[in-house]
Amino acid sequence: MEKFVPFEKLSKKKQKELNRMRRGDWGAVNPATQVVPDKKKYSRKQKHKETLCA
Repeated sequence: MEKFVPFEKLSKKKQKELNRMRRGDWGAVNPATQVVPDKKKYSRKQKHKETLCA
């Protein structure tokens, strides 16, 4: 059985290893904030996109 050693007293290498093990995984979730564009807001991009194609 291993002796209990407080986290603060562990070596930096062991602390990093424990932190890596404790960290969760996002899985299929994208952590970046997703912003839905406002439909009422004037969008110059869409207007010019149509005129360039014609």
